[in-house]
Amino acid sequence: MAAGGRRRRPLRYQSLAALVEDSQWPFLFLVSDFSYGADDYDAEGNEEQKGPPEGSETMPYIDESPTMSPQLSARSQGGGDSISPTPPEGLAPGVEAGKGLEMRKLVLSGFLASEEIYINQLEALLLPMKPLKATATTSQPVLTIQQIETIFYKIQDIYEIHKEFYDNLCPKVQQWDSQVTMGHLFQKLASQLGVYKAFVDNYKVALETAEKCSQSNNQFQKISEELKVKGPKDSKDSHTSVTMEALLYKPIDRVTRSTLVLHDLLKHTPVDHPDYPLLQDALRISQNFLSSINEDIDPRRTAVTTPKGETRQLVKDGFLVEVSESSRKLRHVFLFTDVLLCAKLKKTSAGKHQQYDCKWYIPLADLVFPSPEESEASPQVHPFPDHELEDMKMKISALKSEIQKEKANKGQSRAIERLKKKMFENEFLLLLNSPTIPFRIHSRNGKSYLFLLSSDYERSEWREAIQKLQKKDLQAFVLSSVELQVLTGSCFKLRTVHNIPQPHPCPLLGLRGLTQCVSICPSPADLYCTLEVDSFGYFVSKAKTRVFRDTTEPKWDEEFEIELEGSQSLRILCYDKCYDKTKVNKDNNEIVDKIMGKGQIQLDPQTVETKNWHTDVIEMNGIKVEFSMKFTSRDMSLKRTPSKKQTGVFGVKISVVTKRERSKVPYIVRQCVEEVEKRGIEEVGIYRISGVATDIQALKAVFDANNKDILLMLSDMDINAIAGTLKLYFRELPEPLLTDRLYPAFMEGIALSDPAAKENCMMHLLRSLPDPNLITFLFLLEHLKRVAEKEPINKMSLHNLATVFGPTLLRPSEVESKAHLTSAADIWSHDVMAQVQVLLYYLQHPPISFAELKRNTLYFSTDV
Repeated sequence: MAAGGRRRRPLRYQSLAALVEDSQWPFLFLVSDFSYGADDYDAEGNEEQKGPPEGSETMPYIDESPTMSPQLSARSQGGGDSISPTPPEGLAPGVEAGKGLEMRKLVLSGFLASEEIYINQLEALLLPMKPLKATATTSQPVLTIQQIETIFYKIQDIYEIHKEFYDNLCPKVQQWDSQVTMGHLFQKLASQLGVYKAFVDNYKVALETAEKCSQSNNQFQKISEELKVKGPKDSKDSHTSVTMEALLYKPIDRVTRSTLVLHDLLKHTPVDHPDYPLLQDALRISQNFLSSINEDIDPRRTAVTTPKGETRQLVKDGFLVEVSESSRKLRHVFLFTDVLLCAKLKKTSAGKHQQYDCKWYIPLADLVFPSPEESEASPQVHPFPDHELEDMKMKISALKSEIQKEKANKGQSRAIERLKKKMFENEFLLLLNSPTIPFRIHSRNGKSYLFLLSSDYERSEWREAIQKLQKKDLQAFVLSSVELQVLTGSCFKLRTVHNIPQPHPCPLLGLRGLTQCVSICPSPADLYCTLEVDSFGYFVSKAKTRVFRDTTEPKWDEEFEIELEGSQSLRILCYDKCYDKTKVNKDNNEIVDKIMGKGQIQLDPQTVETKNWHTDVIEMNGIKVEFSMKFTSRDMSLKRTPSKKQTGVFGVKISVVTKRERSKVPYIVRQCVEEVEKRGIEEVGIYRISGVATDIQALKAVFDANNKDILLMLSDMDINAIAGTLKLYFRELPEPLLTDRLYPAFMEGIALSDPAAKENCMMHLLRSLPDPNLITFLFLLEHLKRVAEKEPINKMSLHNLATVFGPTLLRPSEVESKAHLTSAADIWSHDVMAQVQVLLYYLQHPPISFAELKRNTLYFSTDV
């Protein structure tokens, strides 16, 4: 594949204008360099060469931006939910106008930079045109005049349009002020889109002509394989080599991007600004243009023709983890209109095109989904230990930091490549070993296949896509070896997902809010919602609402706090609760609840950085979920503020509470533990799944007031809220349960290598705790061990519990944090892992007796 080009992601054959109108599209990718893609790798970890679209299909691939995967464009899939080009309410006249104008500048600056690159690309394309024309009239022409005009059709016109646009826009952006107007420039640019229509109509012929000329003329082949594109003004690279095929694609790409910029400019332009009506008109023209060329583009661009002349289109593809021969394998799965194909990317020699190897296929007419209770038990696949998954996350974060430091210090490229390779190895292992949700596919010939997914969301997406295709009149068939070879060969060209999911490790942030209001459900059901966010490339469930029984109009008004680890998406899934205990999934021994609807939004990094509440809506199968959210730093969410009222229990020293109650363990701890062990010890994700914030606050108020109705309230309250109240109690202690004073010693003790020294040190530290702290800690320790005994049911291992409670029970004082750590990322990288390890050490230790501990000045273990 030629250097410099970049493979384009084909867009589904649907209304492009509707996608452009989708308000979920952030402008973030528009203000960055065009080199937005991460490195591409195959299933074995080989780096994929980058290049322009390949293959015999010569119609243009409309570029799908990196923020625009089918999974991330929830509202664009429903049809009829497109948004007209009007600004959000937050940018009505006079409301945050200054902020909106500043955002306009950011959008324009990014677009201007990309416009410079585009003009350089057009210049590179035009550069050989003049000498080729000059030779056309000689006795030894490289190309004929007709061939030149066909290949370079309208390029000169497009260049002149954009050069004039750039020259007029550049000074306005460089000399920016709040009164600057440039809507007329975009309006003029949109009015000249007819030139692009002519270019698109000729695009297929241009590519075919260029290809034939390359095959018949070595001189033209050399020219077309290595055109020199000038780098941006601030770029270190003076020139980049790009193929003519890749450059001819650039105008196709540019139309979509220009339209997206208009969408974002409108979003950040007050309606009373003089630019607003001009931008609105430009957007209308651009959207109409996109709709018209979308109708003209051959739908076979995402299809392969069978030897029998039939058209088979690709509907969906993606990376899935298959359980094969009792081990996990990363597969690329392709769903065509009549067949599901599971493939693996072959290892190839340098310079050779990569190909897929078909592992198996099932005609959709033969494909069935066995009900969970009908499924046979899964082959024995040992789950990857939680602590090893956490170690991988830490390594990925550390390696990413090292790479950034090397780049900042202008380190050697070899060192950076070695670090990148190590990071990819850990990312690959994490992706391979993290999924746990079974997705079984069965063939009528008796064969069964099992995939493991990280979320019910993906399982539902694949199931729905297959079932939709199965509603058509499909016939069973057997592919000949030639047909299978053709189909597998088309996969590399047609695929829409090029990269394995990339983790995004970053400082932890708290997502607070999600106050929900759900409208009408089609029929009465026992409804609840779960919330999940992506973490290191896969999705994790973080919260669950209460169940509304037998209703068509459930109304939740619930608030959660969710921890984010570089998360980019938030998903909400709505379920119908199943109370029939006979319906158990044999793959994972869980009762199966029916998924009623699902949807997701992107967590815009710019929204994350603001402290304001942000409102959004997700619509799913007739159920509308409205919610508000805001973000807080992890440091702020764990900030300890002593209570001014010493009569309560929250924010009051544990010694004060136990003395007042004349107890060894605070009443709140004992009651919450008792309730969890009574009816929550088998709850999936207990202590990990967030409870409703309003319920937790209600329980907090009751405990603080020592209300006589505490026990009655506890018995009626959702168990996750009770678990959340216990966590909140420890989090709001004036100092951590294991104390500020001993924190450095705990960090040093857990780092000791010698088992005997570590044992003596860790037990000595426990003895050094004040008695109320120590007794409460030992009480909690035994409770968490009992919870972990139910891990096959509640999915909470000792490591999971240590991850939840470690940073709450053990944390550096604010003074020490400020003295030694510079950022939230440092807190996560340097401290949290150690905090988890300290609690895990005690959880994995044989029972510790308070009396025995106090009797021994030096603690010896017979196991060392």
